[in-house]
Amino acid sequence: MTDRATDRPPGPTTPKAQGIAAEVRRRIVEREWRQGDRIPDEADLATEFGAARATVNKALQLLADEGLLDRRRRAGTRVAPAPIRKATFTIPIIREQVEQAGMAYAHRVVSQRLAPPPAALAVRLGLARDARLIHLVTVHEGDGRPFQYEDRWLNPAAEPELATVDFRQMSANEWLVRNAPYLRADIAFHAANASARDARLLDIAPGRAILVLQRTTWNEAGPITSVRLACHPGFVMTAEA
Repeated sequence: MTDRATDRPPGPTTPKAQGIAAEVRRRIVEREWRQGDRIPDEADLATEFGAARATVNKALQLLADEGLLDRRRRAGTRVAPAPIRKATFTIPIIREQVEQAGMAYAHRVVSQRLAPPPAALAVRLGLARDARLIHLVTVHEGDGRPFQYEDRWLNPAAEPELATVDFRQMSANEWLVRNAPYLRADIAFHAANASARDARLLDIAPGRAILVLQRTTWNEAGPITSVRLACHPGFVMTAEA
């Protein structure tokens, strides 16, 4: 038997509950309430929002279903350790993938600069052409050999702390998973023949078949990051709901 709070009030979610959920979501995304923090009790929230406890319960359950909150009887409700990750799919930490494969992990930043995004990317993300993003290229290694490399654009306007992170100490992949909750994400993957750049960074022959993943995440302030991940031949992708 689990101690998770699985009961919920019957009936559809009301506009009032949706409004409460939106405000709680904002506090989590903007890190007024951080991962692992216990949030106020339902009674206190009901007083704050001028709502019935049942309405607050519906709002919190909605956020628990999204993966933002962890609700447990007798332990209260806390911000989930990895908010949103279980809502649609799990964004893996590449370091953990490498270590689970029995290899020693390392990463190196190939390049990092502040630059406007390519025109096509700006349009897709809904950004101004002169927006200033962090363009970061990183190679992830296992036992000293390339495992994956990422070509990533980061948007400090949506996640201001990005401007101060030292990505040589912690990869952007791991920092984002641990520190940047997202509200929605797009992901696509396809097979490709390695370009000259892919081949150089993955240390393989040009034209070799590789798996390429492309992923973009958003919060309420806009797009957080858009990344192209190129995987070394033999990489096996696993997915979690």
